[in-house]
Amino acid sequence: MSGARHRRATADAGLWKGLNPAMALAAKGVVLVFVLATIRDVDAAGAVFGRMRDWIEGTLDWFYILTVCAAAFTCLFLVCSRFGRIRLGDDASEPEFRTSSWIAMLFSAGIGIGVLFFSIAEPLFYFDASSAAGYPNNPFADMAGAVLPDEQRAVHAMRVTYFHWGIHGWAAYVVVGLCLAYFGFRKKLPLTLRSALHPLIGDRIYGPTGDLVDLLAVFGGVFGIATSLGLGASQMATGLNVLFDVDPGVVTQVGLIAAISLAATLSAVSGVKRGIRMLSEWNIVLSILLLGCFLFLGPFTWLVQFVATSIGAYLWRVVPMGFWIADTPDQAAWQNAWTIFYWGWWISWAPFVGTFIARISRGRTLREFILGVLFVPTGLGLLWFGVFGGNALHLELNAAGGVGTAGILELVRAANYEAALYATIDRMTDVGWLAWAMSAMATLLLATWFVTSSDSGTLVITTFLSMGNAHPPRRFRIVWGLGVGAVAAVLLLADGLQALQTAAIAAALPVSVVLLFMIAGLLRSLARDP
Repeated sequence: MSGARHRRATADAGLWKGLNPAMALAAKGVVLVFVLATIRDVDAAGAVFGRMRDWIEGTLDWFYILTVCAAAFTCLFLVCSRFGRIRLGDDASEPEFRTSSWIAMLFSAGIGIGVLFFSIAEPLFYFDASSAAGYPNNPFADMAGAVLPDEQRAVHAMRVTYFHWGIHGWAAYVVVGLCLAYFGFRKKLPLTLRSALHPLIGDRIYGPTGDLVDLLAVFGGVFGIATSLGLGASQMATGLNVLFDVDPGVVTQVGLIAAISLAATLSAVSGVKRGIRMLSEWNIVLSILLLGCFLFLGPFTWLVQFVATSIGAYLWRVVPMGFWIADTPDQAAWQNAWTIFYWGWWISWAPFVGTFIARISRGRTLREFILGVLFVPTGLGLLWFGVFGGNALHLELNAAGGVGTAGILELVRAANYEAALYATIDRMTDVGWLAWAMSAMATLLLATWFVTSSDSGTLVITTFLSMGNAHPPRRFRIVWGLGVGAVAAVLLLADGLQALQTAAIAAALPVSVVLLFMIAGLLRSLARDP
């Protein structure tokens, strides 16, 4: 019954061969209307994005917090439960990719551009106490009494950074990926979000309800990826300005989105085992080289101690931080601008990252999957932020003109987040060619992460529209690869960073509702698994 309905859900011939025609038309229509409406009146679109964000942050901040906490506790429960030895596939199945390639693809698809864009800017923002943005820079540090610009406040700055890039965010990826891998490979259902609802609604997943769930995942993926592409384009433009004196304005950024989207589309067409895997492994090589430069050109001994101390502070307080809800309007403004944006961004990315990590995780046990996806990329991310952010904090703490006069904090205070990374590189060494080489490496890494984020997302979007086909038609990968780039470009034109953040937060709302139902469906099915 289910298999027959599945076969009938995709067209056997014609223009839509291999896709669900209704879903494909609806998805393309909504995205096209969004792009055309934004281009028609950029200022009006920016105003609408602003009002939308204000309403969501003022009304539903608690719901986003509840969702990520539910995902985190689900992961911890399952990894410690008797269900941990269940294999994601047949009992005799083996992993498709070796562990090193698996981890490389996990890290590249799940974080990518953001770890460079925010690696310096975010810790410096929380270290600052000027309230230049109109709200407290770090309520957690203020509540702990760390109000002076010293090493104690620097530790608190890293603690909050780790919180936004740590266990809570990755838990959303784990839950979605686990649901898809379990129902897709073990229960032989389509590799789409609708399958996780089968224990709750049965074969109705093949009807309009299932179509709606997968469409919400498509929209979340499109706008989540577009947010990352917009951030990456703005920082790449800054890098080209540093390297070649190119104008870093919107024209350059849109041109970069077009060029990288084309490269990402070609990578998506080549498939997971070729383009995506190879680029992911190159990402890891470049990342290790750049991380090594920051580690060994910086204050090595101080960095090791600082990273250990700050990670310990994060782990000690991670649970109460996860449940914290602001008490005052100033604190609420900070929480909405940072924490709620991050939870929205993680959740909106969860369908596409979850599907991608499910796609590469066939044959692994449930426990292996959770431990690998939740803790390995998280640990690497914490190390990355600790070394990069720690270097910038050390430069500001030990500036010749006094604390906070190294010039990096000034850029962050002016919301010039893109330039903070290159300013840190410039101040780390007096050797001109070395600084140029590190800046070039960072810009190249942005480009490769740009490609892997976009190509993975394109592959997943077309997987949803083809009812879980792991090898969706190539022509539709091309259409959606270019389409995601178009969405990123119009968001940049509309209101820059604010529009990108709003898109991520808004796209996460329906996805978060689906995510909670997916958790319920997974637990119900596991309880019945022999």
